[in-house]
Amino acid sequence: MRSIKKSQAAFARASQLMPGGVNSPVRAFKNVGGDPLFIKKGKNQYITDIDDNTYIDYVLSWGPLVLGHADDYVIDQLKSAAERGTSYGAPTELETQLAEDIQKIVPSMEMMRMVSSGTEATMSAIRLARGYTHRDKIVKFIGNYHGHSDSLLVDAGSGLATFGINTSPGVPDEFALDTYTVPYNDIPAIEQLFAQHGKEISCIIVEPVAGNMGVIPGTMDFLKTLRRLTTDNGALLIFDEVMSGFRAGYHGVQGLTGIVPDLTTLGKVIGGGLPVGAFGGRRDIMEEITPEGKIYHAGTLSGNPLAMTAGISTIHQLNPDVYVAMDKKVTRLTAGIKAAADKHGVPVTVHHVGTMWSYFFNPGPVNNFDDVNQSDVAFFARFFKELLNQGIYTAPSQYETNFLSTKHTDADIERTIAAFDAAFDVVTAHD
Repeated sequence: MRSIKKSQAAFARASQLMPGGVNSPVRAFKNVGGDPLFIKKGKNQYITDIDDNTYIDYVLSWGPLVLGHADDYVIDQLKSAAERGTSYGAPTELETQLAEDIQKIVPSMEMMRMVSSGTEATMSAIRLARGYTHRDKIVKFIGNYHGHSDSLLVDAGSGLATFGINTSPGVPDEFALDTYTVPYNDIPAIEQLFAQHGKEISCIIVEPVAGNMGVIPGTMDFLKTLRRLTTDNGALLIFDEVMSGFRAGYHGVQGLTGIVPDLTTLGKVIGGGLPVGAFGGRRDIMEEITPEGKIYHAGTLSGNPLAMTAGISTIHQLNPDVYVAMDKKVTRLTAGIKAAADKHGVPVTVHHVGTMWSYFFNPGPVNNFDDVNQSDVAFFARFFKELLNQGIYTAPSQYETNFLSTKHTDADIERTIAAFDAAFDVVTAHD
């Protein structure tokens, strides 16, 4: 059995200084019970906690670490960059280099701005859409999470869902009134909304592959409908690919579907593990941002040289063949999880898109937030803890997504499938 005494003591200490003992809520393990792990190091596909327990890691800092922890090349480049200075508050060629690299892979981003988080990216994209269209109303989908800015904290997934919250105190009612929410993958509902309010709506923002209620792909018909409705009504379509960008596929979801949004938000992978975000899209829209236009955007650490360096050195190691190899491993992993669950008579639905994967203790189908809420979260909590005992670290919430890195091996996949099988043995024996 794992020792967790040091993590427990560290959590007690942190709880005196930080609400819930953490700086982001899902880290607190409230959805699964017990105290969170405190990590002291990570390398490649492994993390080690302060009690010296080592795990195969499928959280990967919630997605950014597509090359695994402390990739040698990324670390070498960061060391060199840090020696030249950590921040200048002035332009660098690194910003342009990363923007060029992104634009080659996500060509719909004709122009872009760098920011320091996914929340900043989506918040800025919404402001841009409102300013460009001269409309206030926005549309989001129930269970999609786009960061914690006020307009987007209505019917969000992920952290809010983990704690059973619909929206957050502190968000004024008028902000919620400007946000229409619609069930994910529900074509009749979005068509009806646009029939009634289409000329008031500035934009739709959507996770084209939802990752904040587990992995749920937007159907092709659904995404095509969003593109048609926004075009026909003079609204903008924003693909929030903060999570799915460089995760669902090399070219993101828009590369998989061929559907071109007006604006895209990115984060996570493009910073290689450092704080980063970006928003971008059509040139005529982006040119409305200051100092070219009148829609304000600024940030002291936007385009930070360390984050740009980590992003460049990560993206330069990626190519379509890398994603084919990772997809094969995830396919084998998810099939193995389903087979293990079936063997033990446990209802499970397993989804994956590219390097993103999740499992729901639910017979399925799982196509939207209401479906996810039919999952057995109590079983999930017991199962998560047993996976930890088996040396496997997955996302500590039914509403979160797991990821694969280039460093995970075929042996890791087989070990993980065996761990799922063993965990099913233990948990079903106690039920």
